[in-house]
Amino acid sequence: MYRLSVETEADGWEVEALYDLCFAPGRTALSSYRLRDGVPTVAPLCLVLRDATGVLAAAIRFWPARVAGWDILLLGPIAVHPTRQGEGLGALLITESLARARELGAARVLLVGDAPYYSRFGFAKLQGVVMPPPTNPDRVLGIALDEGAWDGVIGEVTRALP
Repeated sequence: MYRLSVETEADGWEVEALYDLCFAPGRTALSSYRLRDGVPTVAPLCLVLRDATGVLAAAIRFWPARVAGWDILLLGPIAVHPTRQGEGLGALLITESLARARELGAARVLLVGDAPYYSRFGFAKLQGVVMPPPTNPDRVLGIALDEGAWDGVIGEVTRALP
């Protein structure tokens, strides 16, 4: 049994520790982190899952960003504690957070990840959307929360201004 909730300030250090465990501390050198620097998260979409004893099992965060003047959501990071992987927690976080993003009126979501995993949620490779280097273009994936929301959206992904 898990308890899903919106991440609070008190959760922050545990979420960061989980990300370090799953991705290594060097994760902040990735180009996607340049898009997050100094930009607040989209707090209602940043979720945590805790087990019955209160131990953090998984977390997901979203950030605002832009592509050629269009608002987008940047999904990530998402992490599941290594001892909890294979239980469907990542899928639960993705499904729930995308539903909440739709409710908030978001039109499009982008992430950098493995297409075989994320395609089951509706993500597909984006043509003409460029993440800062050295991102592999084959890993730049998006989902339209409104039909056609990615149509004609091309260009570089840039930071949202705080």
